Amino acid sequence: MQGYTLFGTQLNPQLVYYPIKDLRLEAGVFLWKDFGNSQLRQVRPTFRATWTKGNQQFIFGNIRPHLNHNYIEPLLDFEQVILKPLEEGLQYRLNSKRVFLDVWVDWLRQEYPGSNYQEQIAGGLSSSFQLTGDNSPVQVSIPLQFTARHAGGQIDTLHAPIQTLFNYAGGVVARLPLRGRVLQAVRLNAYGLLFDDHSMGNYRLPFQNGNGLYLNGTLEMRYADLMLSYWQGHRFYAPLGGNYYQSVAAREGTPGYTDPERRLLLVRLLRDFRISDAAAVTVRVEPVYDFNAKLLDFSFGVYFNFRQEWLLGNVGRRVRVGQ
Repeated sequence: MQGYTLFGTQLNPQLVYYPIKDLRLEAGVFLWKDFGNSQLRQVRPTFRATWTKGNQQFIFGNIRPHLNHNYIEPLLDFEQVILKPLEEGLQYRLNSKRVFLDVWVDWLRQEYPGSNYQEQIAGGLSSSFQLTGDNSPVQVSIPLQFTARHAGGQIDTLHAPIQTLFNYAGGVVARLPLRGRVLQAVRLNAYGLLFDDHSMGNYRLPFQNGNGLYLNGTLEMRYADLMLSYWQGHRFYAPLGGNYYQSVAAREGTPGYTDPERRLLLVRLLRDFRISDAAAVTVRVEPVYDFNAKLLDFSFGVYFNFRQEWLLGNVGRRVRVGQ
């Protein structure tokens, strides 16, 4: 794939209202401005309704997107934080002591009668089940993940074949707390992944199925996290996943190029600089080595995040949940 630069700002000011303590309503506007471009790239209204019941949430509208799903990068690209900051649809979330579950649908593109494009829908399930207790010296959990992307519809003018793509991932995660002054924990995880094209014979991709192996080791240190990853993919494709992991070239790469066998070594240096309770700067340095191409590549990112809420008033002195 070809390199590119993402440099700009994204703002989403909102007003929040609680008609009852368990129901949170948010409405605002999303603004996206790239540096070096005098025009706004996106101006979009946002709306979210969140109903919280204990450790469960039901969300309608702009759902909790990208990183909130807790997917591994071969299934969901980290850069979706910038490239696709909004997801619109339905979401159910469960976050208990032992179980994390996120089931979601994102309506990517709405189709209308006579449209010259297909409707597009994405969705999936992300989960984690903790096997060990709080007093165990090693924390072990089992993650299970699934994504789907569909393009189709019956009222457009294209009459193009339906495309439905599935990805699956399962593995094991182990974390050993050390509580040292510098080295605070060691985390190991391994995932097996599958790709399956369920387009019912109308295949547009060069591969109809594939698989992958994703191994990670992380040193959680006081000043930064150091992560070493190995990827081995066989005819693997995930339409929502990171470009590095695909056996089919991305649109911004070389169209039509395929690499059936992918082998990569990735090193990530990650650091969060906490400025205040509301603001933080995140730095990511990621060299990547492609064993097949014998090529060393890299990416570098700096992200400033600010999130703050100001109470403008409390009608009826209501208690609020689900923030």
